[in-house]
Amino acid sequence: MTNHDIKDIKALLSSSKKIVIVTHKNPDGDAIGSSLALFHYLTKLNHLVTVVTPNDYPNFLKWVPGEDLILKFDLQNDQSSKAIMQADIIFTLDFNAFHRAGDMEQILNTSSALKIMIDHHQQPDGYAKYTYSDVSMSSTCEMIYNFIEMLDDCNLIDSNIATAIYLGIMTDTGSFRFNSTTSRTHQVIANLIDKGADNTFIHNQVYDTNSYNRLQLLGCALSNLKILPEFRAAYITLTQAELQNFDYKKGDTEGFVNYALSLENVVLAAIFIEDLQQGIIKISLRSKGDFSVNLMSRHHFNGGGHTNAAGGKSDLNISETVEKFISILPQYKAALHEV
Repeated sequence: MTNHDIKDIKALLSSSKKIVIVTHKNPDGDAIGSSLALFHYLTKLNHLVTVVTPNDYPNFLKWVPGEDLILKFDLQNDQSSKAIMQADIIFTLDFNAFHRAGDMEQILNTSSALKIMIDHHQQPDGYAKYTYSDVSMSSTCEMIYNFIEMLDDCNLIDSNIATAIYLGIMTDTGSFRFNSTTSRTHQVIANLIDKGADNTFIHNQVYDTNSYNRLQLLGCALSNLKILPEFRAAYITLTQAELQNFDYKKGDTEGFVNYALSLENVVLAAIFIEDLQQGIIKISLRSKGDFSVNLMSRHHFNGGGHTNAAGGKSDLNISETVEKFISILPQYKAALHEV
């Protein structure tokens, strides 16, 4: 984003506008955090702001200040559609292609609102008038902090904004352990704590509130863990029946794939989760070093993401999907052994 872009955006935001903030399907901590941080900031500038998500999100994100004001497109379609079609400006956060917004894709294409993209994923589409895209960033939330800073408004960051930004940075960096975490990230985090983000409270809300069933589901997932030592890879499977057996709730499998990646000598991990309602297998991929699961997911599983964290899907059944995953590993064997 250029200085000229920032000057233009400041001019746009100098008078009251109808603004909608949207994020990707199945929102995570970075999506909810960035959306609500920007919501609180723009509200302080006297804009009429609405946050719309394509669908619901896990309970461990339902404590963030302002969360109760979010519209879910699949549940509140008329209200959501009206806000989008009447918007002067639409901010798209934590995604860079309209299809990532699920059923909202068509209405986003139809809307005549000026689009502003803020995102850190690879290969952005060109739909936005103004694009702030940086794949080196730890999170979209860190970019929201930078965006507010570019507009010379850090003085407007209060505890609500700081809390939302902290949430997204924390979750997208794996509690600050991924290599996308830089010294600048820690400087931002320090500033957020000074602004009122309660780091212990936020961490506890996200990571330390487990149900008995979720822990039992984790045990099931770990019992299904398989290792492919010749490819330095591991994978986990969960069937729909297994999910139902442990009263699965949205978000319960968050982080499970990281257990596979934590294995000694494993640099590629996957989890395959059966979703009979959608007729797909949901896939999460993780890697270490410079092995790109983004490229793997784009080439083979209709997905994408980051170098070390990506998602995808398969229309095959779960056993066929696993067979496909194993069948493509030989072409990556050399790269996996170079990490």
